[in-house]
Amino acid sequence: MKRVIVTGGAGLIGSHLCRRLLKEGNDVVCIDNFYTGSKHNIADLISNPYFELITHDVEESLMINASEIYNLACPASPVHYQKDPVKTVRTSVFGAINMLELAKKTNAKIFQASTSEVYGDPSEHPQKETYWGNVNPVGLRSCYDEGKRCAETLFFDYWRQFGVRIKVARIFNTYGPNMSIEDGRVIGNFILQALKNEDITIYGDGTHTRSFCYVSDMVDAAVRFMKLDDSVTGPVNIGHTQEISMNELAERIIRLAGSKSRIKYFPLPENDPQKRKPDTALIEKMTGWRPVTGLEEGLKDTIKYFKELNR
Repeated sequence: MKRVIVTGGAGLIGSHLCRRLLKEGNDVVCIDNFYTGSKHNIADLISNPYFELITHDVEESLMINASEIYNLACPASPVHYQKDPVKTVRTSVFGAINMLELAKKTNAKIFQASTSEVYGDPSEHPQKETYWGNVNPVGLRSCYDEGKRCAETLFFDYWRQFGVRIKVARIFNTYGPNMSIEDGRVIGNFILQALKNEDITIYGDGTHTRSFCYVSDMVDAAVRFMKLDDSVTGPVNIGHTQEISMNELAERIIRLAGSKSRIKYFPLPENDPQKRKPDTALIEKMTGWRPVTGLEEGLKDTIKYFKELNR
């Protein structure tokens, strides 16, 4: 039995990751300050004798023994990370330093949940890991984009300088049950509006695209990546390669929710990427991973979850 730390363990990906790790027979320590995570997401795990919850902010150091660390702690939606941009940077940077120091002291292997936002508004499509990105360092999104870019730098410097065993994954848009209803992410927004028969709000003309990966597929890729030989550090892209426009996504959610909503357009926010799609050839070659949940199936599950939340 391994002892595994999951920071941000009460969030969307973190809560599903905790379940997966417990299912594989691990002793799991969930660390969260509940800035964006929810106790509802892990309520069913509290009674598990192999699950431990520690309420803690990764901006502060922590000493606890573990074999592996998954560092997922950071607000991940524009609504949340722009609410307190300085805290977002501190969480990304100080959180990375504190978890890397913990990994160095305990000889733990450590996974960094980086993001597709490190590519900014990309001029390369789809985005490969070799692409350095097109990021505005002084814009409204910079607190998240540059915070995560700095965290990647720290991970690779700790690997080169101290021999810390690292895994860096760039996570693309993820969705599914345990999404926050208040985080402003497009799928959650569209579903909530559709269930209330309100106007679906699209920013821009709706032709810009995203690729969405169901949360269980994302977790599967992360766990497989973590199990690879220590010589494999990444970065690797994790995400779904099926691309869809915002217009198509809105129409599909309206249909699946049986909604009477109509689409309404607003100006596109500053530095919002026009296209976002991962090249996942590297993770597929290294682990054999491929997402198994199609968008239709995943949206049905997510709509069902939001309906149950609103009962």
